[in-house]
Amino acid sequence: MKGLFFVEFSHTALSLANLVSTVEETPDPIPTTIKGTIPSWINGSFLRNGPGKFEFGEDRYTHWFDGMAMMHRFHICEGNVTYSSRFLRSDSYVQNSEKNRIVVSEFGTFASPDPCKNIFERFFSRFQIPKATDNAAVNFVKYKGDYYVSTETNYMRRVDPQSLETKEKVDWTQYVAVNSATAHPHYDREGATYNMGNSYGRDGSSFYNIIRVPPPEEKEGEDSAELNGAEVICSIPATEPRKPSYYHSFVMSENYIVFVEQPIKLDLIRFLLYRIMGKSFNQIMVWDPQCDTIFHLVNRHTGKVRWNESAAHIFIQCQEVQSRKCIHSWFYNSLCRTLPRRYVLPLTVDEDTPLDQNLVTLPNCTATAKQTKPGELHSDELLQYGGLEFPHINYDKYNGRPYRYFYSCGFGHVFSDSLLKMDVHTKELKVWRYPGLYPSEPVFVASPKATEEDDGVVICNLLCISFQDKSTFLLVLDAKTFTELGRAEVPVNIPYGFHGVFNEMG
Repeated sequence: MKGLFFVEFSHTALSLANLVSTVEETPDPIPTTIKGTIPSWINGSFLRNGPGKFEFGEDRYTHWFDGMAMMHRFHICEGNVTYSSRFLRSDSYVQNSEKNRIVVSEFGTFASPDPCKNIFERFFSRFQIPKATDNAAVNFVKYKGDYYVSTETNYMRRVDPQSLETKEKVDWTQYVAVNSATAHPHYDREGATYNMGNSYGRDGSSFYNIIRVPPPEEKEGEDSAELNGAEVICSIPATEPRKPSYYHSFVMSENYIVFVEQPIKLDLIRFLLYRIMGKSFNQIMVWDPQCDTIFHLVNRHTGKVRWNESAAHIFIQCQEVQSRKCIHSWFYNSLCRTLPRRYVLPLTVDEDTPLDQNLVTLPNCTATAKQTKPGELHSDELLQYGGLEFPHINYDKYNGRPYRYFYSCGFGHVFSDSLLKMDVHTKELKVWRYPGLYPSEPVFVASPKATEEDDGVVICNLLCISFQDKSTFLLVLDAKTFTELGRAEVPVNIPYGFHGVFNEMG
């Protein structure tokens, strides 16, 4: 409801902790209670991923990112909704369960040496290179027609999108020469998938690699993971070889991939020492304000960095974090706001281009090629809602193409407390918000006969920290008007999670 004032928290810290607490899985689909109307044309599954278990024995994870992956499925068919969930049976989950303690280090939690070992074994175990986790709690992704859950290491887990059954572990290093991959790939209209991953040379060099996985083919033989044909199409040397930039995602248009090398660095020297010092992975990330932010532009068809000779431009709309503290904070804080920014990259640049010339020749565009602070993409009204996160567009139709609308969560407090729709042409903002309700990442689903970009619905699940348990529901908004159509109330608790997708096959 636009204009509704935010009510300051009067709940206890214990109530707030309910959003990130351990819950039980619900492997068999259960019915929900429908309020309002769920459009009958929505047929498929809304799949979500995030942490769902934070304790093993007397050990507890100290960072929200570290909880064991829990997969959620809202199956929507003919106006009805069922809900199910399962923990990912990762190696991390299984080993922690068997030992009844945390034995695998995660992003913000260091796993202590085995207390059953003698003092010398515990000491020397700190000098061993730790294995990457396969606790893929970030996102659902697709490669060659199969669904996987993913994090930011070299491991993924293939899953059944209907039963949420955990299948085999997949190691990127068995297919391409990378040591990690993001949890946010991009997809082209031919069905190929693009991603990025780091690699490291024996001489201490570091590279950012763009990966392409070909479209799906008809499978022969047994049902198994299959990433054959994956290739690195471009390797970009890191500006600082021993301090490569951290990155969470990248940008893709119809012809280009844009990678933003930013001043958040991974200190590789610290990485070699952090286990000896008993430090978790997030401790090796450093902010270097002396470094420039560099945009690397790659032709995704040829894999080469080159400039177009025509008077063309690339628009990049992304989020800009206004504080470095969010990297190490367990919660968002009042000094860390994320706002939308637009960067315009002219493609008419060569060694003869004058240094004092504005290269942006687009009408009604105030950005210049040499400015260091890009033009505002938002109105001041957005500041009322604390900035935004989890942005989504009508991806299937408009990824890599000009779009007008995006949908996101507003962060007026520790967790997202509103849903936002932004018109990037007019800067008009539509808002859905109720005190005490905390929405997940919104996902757009187009109507079957859509003729306009925002013809469809926006779906997400809502959590509540009221004193009543089991107060979660699936929310369906009309994407055009941003008003509520209906909700499906779930009779079990669901923790706050990360990302999700809509699977039309259901």
